[in-house]
Amino acid sequence: MLYRRFLSVVDRLPLPSLKTQRILALITILTQGGIAVTGATVRVTASGLGCPTWPQCFPGSFTPVAHEEVAGLHQAVEFGNRLLTFVVVLAAAAIVLAVTRARRRKTVLVYAWLMPGGTVLQAVIGGITVLTCLLWWTVAVHLLVSMLMVWLATILYARVSEPDDGVIVDEMPRPLRILTALSGVALAATLVAGTMVTGAGPHAGDKSPERTVPRLEVDIPTLVHLHAEMLIAYLALLIGLACGLAAVGMSEAVKVRLKVVIGVVIAQGLLGVVQYFTDVPAVLVVFHVLGAGVCTAATAALWAAGRTRQRPDDAPSAPAPADVTAS
Repeated sequence: MLYRRFLSVVDRLPLPSLKTQRILALITILTQGGIAVTGATVRVTASGLGCPTWPQCFPGSFTPVAHEEVAGLHQAVEFGNRLLTFVVVLAAAAIVLAVTRARRRKTVLVYAWLMPGGTVLQAVIGGITVLTCLLWWTVAVHLLVSMLMVWLATILYARVSEPDDGVIVDEMPRPLRILTALSGVALAATLVAGTMVTGAGPHAGDKSPERTVPRLEVDIPTLVHLHAEMLIAYLALLIGLACGLAAVGMSEAVKVRLKVVIGVVIAQGLLGVVQYFTDVPAVLVVFHVLGAGVCTAATAALWAAGRTRQRPDDAPSAPAPADVTAS
């Protein structure tokens, strides 16, 4: 009953074009990834407790207030990151309204509704992170969920771009599609290992002498090697996928996405090497988180390209059976 009332309200909105839906889906990707980048900025500027309470910034105030123990810059950076949450929510709400008004198929609607749902979850995780004084594993979960949201938003963009009345077409043989899925698993393992490196590293998110941020008590070089090995496995799976697709043939869409994902993974690896040998400068941490989001989106786009929905007239026809009677 409640959903029917929601539909009746949505039906009063202008009917969005496919181009509008795609633009909103793209904005959703950018906002989901962007808030992870601003979160990294909060961390490396030691502004993680610039607003020491949640959901308020200070007890009795949702906005920053002058406080002798909290620098104004730290308050501004942390509060700015919190404000960006509203932009993420608006983008998520906009794509939900657009695809609902357009009466898109169920798959598109499910992915769209995951955007506001995931954003609310992220807000709660962010609150837990603040209330636990930036406990390293809460920060790790915060980033990992952001990467999951980037993945889902990218799949949403791909599905929005497809016709609802189309037929499903496999662009990859099943074994290679499984290999693509495994590369996604390797990406997840690489991200987890990366958060562990950060959890043991020098950027704790707060440097106040009165507050000691708990760190992951594991030798950093050990974690760095684990992270690097996961990245190598991730890249090896992608190269294996490229070899397999080159042998059986691939569509232009799959070829472009494969080249992009391999390129950004190599760039991300090189950036990690530079970080390690330059003692992890703060600015490179922000770029590394940006690179993680780009790798996640690129891998998700590759996965989505492996099975598409096309209009019957555009779908490739099955090859004609061989004429066994021909001489």
